[in-house]
Amino acid sequence: MNVHLLIDFGSTYTKVLAVDIEKEIVIGRAQAPTTVGTDVTIGLNNALSNLFKTCGLDETQIQDSYASSSAAGGLKMAAIGLVPELTLEAARRAALGAGAKVTCSYGFEINKQIVHEIESAKCDMILLCGGTDGGDQNVIVHNAKLLAQSNIKSPILVAGNRAVTSQVSTILGEAGKKIYSAKNVLPSLDTLDVEPAQKKIREIFIDHITKAKGLDKAQYLIGDVIIPTPKATLQAATLLADGTKNEPGIGSVIVVEVGGATTNIHSVIDNLPVTYQAIVKGLPETRVKRTVEGDLGIRYNAPTIYDHVGNEQFLTKLKTLVPSLDGEQIDITNYVREIANNVGYVPANDIEFNLDIALAGFATSMAVQRHAGTVKKEWTVVGEVVVQHGKNFLKTENIIGTGGIFKYGLHPEKVLRSALFSAETPWSLKPQEPKAYLDSNYILYGIGLLAEKYPDQALRIAKKYLKPTVL
Repeated sequence: MNVHLLIDFGSTYTKVLAVDIEKEIVIGRAQAPTTVGTDVTIGLNNALSNLFKTCGLDETQIQDSYASSSAAGGLKMAAIGLVPELTLEAARRAALGAGAKVTCSYGFEINKQIVHEIESAKCDMILLCGGTDGGDQNVIVHNAKLLAQSNIKSPILVAGNRAVTSQVSTILGEAGKKIYSAKNVLPSLDTLDVEPAQKKIREIFIDHITKAKGLDKAQYLIGDVIIPTPKATLQAATLLADGTKNEPGIGSVIVVEVGGATTNIHSVIDNLPVTYQAIVKGLPETRVKRTVEGDLGIRYNAPTIYDHVGNEQFLTKLKTLVPSLDGEQIDITNYVREIANNVGYVPANDIEFNLDIALAGFATSMAVQRHAGTVKKEWTVVGEVVVQHGKNFLKTENIIGTGGIFKYGLHPEKVLRSALFSAETPWSLKPQEPKAYLDSNYILYGIGLLAEKYPDQALRIAKKYLKPTVL
């Protein structure tokens, strides 16, 4: 067998997946609690021991290994830009597309209080942007001077106005900061160029951050290359959508990833106007996009989701899931508070399983709504026009659900159904009639890890193991 190990150091569990590249099959999978707080290799070796026992493998059969990680908070970044809707948003997209979690973001000139907030956030990396090429120079220079005076030890990536990149790098470098630079993420108001910054973020992650999180201890098995887990998922989505020279893709795709702390949306689709006459406004949209909703995790943020929705709407949803609920008394407020305090809680009965479906469904609906664009009619001097902001997902061909709720939850298709276009929010450009799949084998991260070296095989494995479902 040509066995390859696909490893994910998760925030809670370290997962291992063994695949046979030649036969294009999954041999087995296992997991064990992540031990990044002590020694990450303990959890890894426990997971491997479980895998070898269940599959009859041993280390001598492993040809190669690849790994991703969201342990110890994943890749936490701060984004600093100029105008919030422009360079700051471009910086956020660059960070998110690289697999980061943007823990704080600031526009315009920062001050000492903001610097203190960044220091307290203990981010793994700072992305400093500002100004189009040939545009404003003063703000990014001002912000660099304040960062230079700070106690920040994290690497700083400068990706702003090219006219002052050298000056900004000198200011920070002379203060002893770890400095990197990349092309401007927003070279002009109608051009978004995030790939150079994303490439540099990955290099910094490999060079510095894996060591800081103790992941370098596992390099004897996984080698030097490790990527953030969300980046692996985004690579899988891109492979599935676009295919390879030898294997066709499945077309445009949205991946809904519901977790205990966040709900992430990954998409690969060209941004087309809703009509030929529609006017598209706002920052240009990249074909490959990722958003992270830090207030929509179905454990840590369960009370927040409940507050967003309100008791009446939540109860109405629950009654559609459990028609026999009429007349029963259930304290939803207490349940969401309890699971937020015990994030590892597993539902114990049918009502609680359906409470999880409701939470995940609302999280999915809101997250996709934030990810998707909007459309509205406006009056101009030439009459009524259709104005579109953001990406149009109406004609998305495929949608995939991944995460614990889609593997272990009750009726996961009901959760994924919440991502679809709704007459209740007709202005939201959510997908209308996509084909649906469930990542019930937890393989998407592994497909992304294999995508670079074995794209054909990775794509065929994904097609084989993603489970079609009806919404």
